[in-house]
Amino acid sequence: MGVEVLPEWLNNLEEEDISFIKKFLLSSGSLKEVAAIYGVTYPTVRLRLDRLIQKIQISEDNAKEPYISLIKRMAVNEKIDFETAKILISEYKKLKETE
Repeated sequence: MGVEVLPEWLNNLEEEDISFIKKFLLSSGSLKEVAAIYGVTYPTVRLRLDRLIQKIQISEDNAKEPYISLIKRMAVNEKIDFETAKILISEYKKLKETE
């Protein structure tokens, strides 16, 4: 038997993200049911799912542009605001174009 290798996007998720995915799948994708499990509102679960989708998309983009991926990840994790992230990414792209 060979060693099982998980996809990179899955390796980049936190344990709590994987738990959320498991609950989502076991509830047949019902956000209302997941909201009931967590004891929160539907919009809260929707926001959580949207952030999880962003994390996965960022992870997929990481191989192409690690710096941009880092900035996006910081914004998703609320380490920096989205406006700052846009400025940093824009300036980085301008710098790359002049090289």
